[in-house]
Amino acid sequence: MGLRNISPGWSPGRGVTLVPVAETLRDLLIQRAARLQERPALTTPDWKSLSYAQLRNRVEGVALGLLGQATPPTAICSATGTPWDWVAEVAAAASGVPWDPAGQPLPMDLLGGPRFNDEAGRGPYHAREQVVQAATAFGPGVTQGELMARLRRLNVRLGWDHDTAVELPLNRLADPTVRAALWCALYAGAHAVLRPSAPWDGQPFAGLWEGSLPNPLPLDIG
Repeated sequence: MGLRNISPGWSPGRGVTLVPVAETLRDLLIQRAARLQERPALTTPDWKSLSYAQLRNRVEGVALGLLGQATPPTAICSATGTPWDWVAEVAAAASGVPWDPAGQPLPMDLLGGPRFNDEAGRGPYHAREQVVQAATAFGPGVTQGELMARLRRLNVRLGWDHDTAVELPLNRLADPTVRAALWCALYAGAHAVLRPSAPWDGQPFAGLWEGSLPNPLPLDIG
């Protein structure tokens, strides 16, 4: 199946129902969780299988801890080598805090620890709904809106959808192409399966972060 059934601008059903277009990575997380709810989103050796609703809850738990700090950092990263790194990256995007390998390492107590799901961050997190825009920086040299556009182009080529399951190597989680594949899976509503090690060809995802994707296919009109 192609992406015609999972474009963020359209919802399948009797006829075609127009729904708000996800313009930011924050919107993307919320829309995927709302639409896919109990569909599998992420499977890991320790967590087993998380649904899209559970993934959103875990991401927002980290976001609440992040924004509950007295002075939230201006840029963060996480390099624990565990699935928390992916959750933290999505949480940073949902919070409007840039993700940068040179940024401040996210404290471990936010990653499922005592500051996970910090109530002090709940108000600031919901207030970010008005702050996080397409022009909000995602990371070095790319805004959330630009990354959404790149993900759309790349997923036209991949043809991923809700029935797609992709195995990714957990031991290469910091690899830019693995990170790109995880974002593509979230965009497509696919099921990302993190194995301790798995064969990996990152070539289809090369260029996402630099914006050097191949020219659009004829279907890629946006």
